[in-house]
Amino acid sequence: MTLQAVLDHIDEDLPKATDRLMELLRIPSISTDPAYSGDCDRAADWLVEDLHSIGAKAEKRVTPGRPMVVGHLPGEGTPILFYGHYDVQPVDPLELWNRDPFDPAIEETENGKVIRGRGASDDKGQLMTFVEAVRAWKAAGGTLPPTVFLFEGEEESGSPSLVPFLQENAEELTASLALICDTSMVAPGVPSISSQLRGMLKDEFTLHGPKMDLHSGHYGGPALNPLREIAKIVASFHDETGRVTVPHFYDGVHEVPKDQLRQWEASGFDERDYLESVGMRRPHGEQGYSTLEQQWARPTLEINGMWGGYTGAGSKTVIPAEAHCKITCRLVGDMDPDAVRKNLRAQVEAQLPADARVTWDTDIDGAPAAVMNTDRPEFEKARAALSDEWNREAVFAGMGGSIPIAGHFKEILGMDAMLIGFANEDDRIHSPNEKYDMTSFHKGIRSWARILDALSR
Repeated sequence: MTLQAVLDHIDEDLPKATDRLMELLRIPSISTDPAYSGDCDRAADWLVEDLHSIGAKAEKRVTPGRPMVVGHLPGEGTPILFYGHYDVQPVDPLELWNRDPFDPAIEETENGKVIRGRGASDDKGQLMTFVEAVRAWKAAGGTLPPTVFLFEGEEESGSPSLVPFLQENAEELTASLALICDTSMVAPGVPSISSQLRGMLKDEFTLHGPKMDLHSGHYGGPALNPLREIAKIVASFHDETGRVTVPHFYDGVHEVPKDQLRQWEASGFDERDYLESVGMRRPHGEQGYSTLEQQWARPTLEINGMWGGYTGAGSKTVIPAEAHCKITCRLVGDMDPDAVRKNLRAQVEAQLPADARVTWDTDIDGAPAAVMNTDRPEFEKARAALSDEWNREAVFAGMGGSIPIAGHFKEILGMDAMLIGFANEDDRIHSPNEKYDMTSFHKGIRSWARILDALSR
């Protein structure tokens, strides 16, 4: 059995592999909405059966939330674990979709064929690239490392069951290395291995003023307006250069080494395309740092939602009793989520005017940044395998998003993680009209086949 035989099988089986992905995409496994809990069960059952079809022992595991899928495939050599998630984001606003989000289709675009549908890129299409690579290896009679499959059903809703599940099943799930396919390429056609991930902190507060909504004629002037006050507070979070003003916010932030910056600059990233694809002409982040640095290596404080008062059609002359704000911070380096939250809340509370009070969300969530151990030999093997498949030097890239599972694997199971994904920045993940390039799907399968070959040696 040769690697070429596996790659040939992948090419021949691509139509059937695409059909299998389409079946999975048709299941509306939205984890955050209880109305779709049955569909999450169906997606888990589908994956169990598919793992059975490639010779793995697999089962659906019950959790307090959505089920986990765990599979085991015997093999030779050093064991590995592969992680992906089968749940998807809600599809709202539905009217902005060009087709039913759960009626996937292959479309021809100016940049080639794409698979259109919710979950195509995040993360069902990515997950199936690995499964299809294993299927091809088995079909060609090849031998793989012992493989553990872990498919989560709550990644898009905060993974509330994940940590307890890892703790309770640590012995079963621990392997030498975790492989994660939930990331993107730094630029189209540029294979990428994520070397660092930003952490995440979420918070939410309500500013309370009058004990009831007030008539703006009777009380306009003397009344405290929570919307006006919350706007002042939110405006205070950044200075005119885009730098966050929360005290000690930058504790634990490190500058990027110059040699790493040079590698990023040569990665093929196109700042103009990156910005223009979402309707911008220039970066609006922290001044003095490139777009890639702002995205990968600098912390942020973002306002994700702010509201209060009357928001319906027409006018209502009201002074609201309260106003609300949702915040997320992306963390880098050694930033401590708990310390950032404490200092953020202190800044808000220090600015409260007389007659105002604040309450905070008690469902707090935060995870530190993660840096991958790229000194392990498996990373260079994977980089060489990706370079061979894409005919382009693979790069170690930063990542602006947060994937807490990588940190959990390290903290709970003692495993390093290697993150390799084939999504593109224009895949519209979490947005209407999500897509996954057919090239990403096809070459993603071939890439994992090459990586598995390299890890087997």
